[in-house]
Amino acid sequence: MKRLIAFFKEEDGLETVEYGIILGLIVAGTIGLVVTIGNWVNTSFTNVSTELTANPPN
Repeated sequence: MKRLIAFFKEEDGLETVEYGIILGLIVAGTIGLVVTIGNWVNTSFTNVSTELTANPPN
């Protein structure tokens, strides 16, 4: 029983887990940002292409 209590009180390795969670959140946020910006850029280029096709320059 003492070993079980000691195991749950042990804090070695918790920093590594915390850093892993923080890194995961940063990666998820970065991926979300890249997808959002990518969609915005794609929409912008599609709009420009549509306008140029409908109204070609003289």
